Amino acid sequence: MKRFVWRLQRVLDIKTKEEQTKKAQLVKLTEKLVHVRSELLTQKRILDNLISNITGESLKTRLGKQEFFLKYSTTTNEVIERLKEKVHELELAREEKIVEVLKVKKFKGGLEKLQAEAKTRFIAESERVEQKELDEKAAISFTRKRQCLKL
Repeated sequence: MKRFVWRLQRVLDIKTKEEQTKKAQLVKLTEKLVHVRSELLTQKRILDNLISNITGESLKTRLGKQEFFLKYSTTTNEVIERLKEKVHELELAREEKIVEVLKVKKFKGGLEKLQAEAKTRFIAESERVEQKELDEKAAISFTRKRQCLKL
């Protein structure tokens, strides 16, 4: 019996590799997003710690620290805003990548379904051909035995 060969196997292989690549890119984007979020939380905690430390001070020492905090907080707020923008951009990029992965996965699923159907048809056709050959052999064998009996 001949082996099953599917003409679109190369396309399926390419789509499988493309899916793996896009999934790897999605993982990298997610890791980057987690890193940026943790940096954002760190910056916010630093500000919260400074505020809590300043509020616990006496009035004499608090004024100098408050002045420093006000200068520092504008810079930190700018950093926080940039990090928020970066988080937003990364979330959008991540959503786009998820859509791409799902699109490739859906296409690949369709190809796999076509492959399964083609293999089922191939096996059915092979079984039909094999049955036809067996029937022919049985008919020939019966005819020969019958010929031998007549002689």
